[in-house]
Amino acid sequence: MPEMPEPPDSRPDPHDIRGFLHYPGWLSVDEQRELLVILRQVVAQAPLFTPVTPSGRNMSVRMSAAGRFGWISDRRGYRYSETHPNGQPWPAIPQPVRKLWDAVSGCNRPPECCLINFYGPDAKMGLHQDRDEADFNAPVVSISLGDDALFRIGNIERGGATESLWLRSGDVVVMGGPARLRYHGVDRVKPDTCALMPKGGRINLTLRVVT
Repeated sequence: MPEMPEPPDSRPDPHDIRGFLHYPGWLSVDEQRELLVILRQVVAQAPLFTPVTPSGRNMSVRMSAAGRFGWISDRRGYRYSETHPNGQPWPAIPQPVRKLWDAVSGCNRPPECCLINFYGPDAKMGLHQDRDEADFNAPVVSISLGDDALFRIGNIERGGATESLWLRSGDVVVMGGPARLRYHGVDRVKPDTCALMPKGGRINLTLRVVT
């Protein structure tokens, strides 16, 4: 497994890809490791679970959350919830994650939800819109940790040409402005591309304003 490269000394400038702002290597290796320790504490309080689609099919990602809201899916549909499926409130959003939101979001509202998605080697996420939130003026901020993932960006309407890029550990993406409702998804994860987690896998955090 390759060693994790050290990022540049200064924070990177973003690349604009269809209105999504991609900050490659925003988090240093030490920051990634520290965040992983914090996330393990969050997941100890709110264990990862496997969402079920309304049709009864298990999703390939496992999920948890922090903040006022988490996102759940079951036979009753997709929705935000103030409690974990076990009935407990979600843990607070970790301060380093809040700090990152403040640095890149350009939003004066604090995030109310930090979704935690864990991708194993065979996990993926189909093209979808993030439209269950009440305020589309607030962006969605995505943080990648662990193995590389092939991220695909589509259009405001379903269909048409798409564009893909590899997201690597420490990358941040801001989905906001006119691009806020673009379809997007994860086609696949490339195993053994990062040494952050000894057993491999990818963690994706997405920060959102829900109300």
